[in-house]
Amino acid sequence: MLIGELARRSGVSTRSIRYYDAQGLLTAHRNANGYREFSSSSIESVAQIRSLIAAGFSVDTIREVLPCVNGTDVDMCPRVAELVRRTLTGIETAMDDLEEKRQRVDALLASQRIAR
Repeated sequence: MLIGELARRSGVSTRSIRYYDAQGLLTAHRNANGYREFSSSSIESVAQIRSLIAAGFSVDTIREVLPCVNGTDVDMCPRVAELVRRTLTGIETAMDDLEEKRQRVDALLASQRIAR
């Protein structure tokens, strides 16, 4: 399928698909006229890419994770699992930091109510 159809069927812009292709996240073959031709499995790949982006993964990390997620390189899955665990630990640390900041702001607001 051509890029326009992939964009329509996956719900993302052609610009995003070109970016994913340029970053090595999607594989497209070029027709004789130079148009990108994507397989039907690209729809699922775009959904996986969007999900990983929404989870906070960088493009470099997504490039490493996708072969494991797609089942094309299961040998790298243990390394990818560790990478995902480290990312989760980073998210949990950030959440803890935000909770601490929220508590400090709450305390500041509470002290301001008393002072008034």
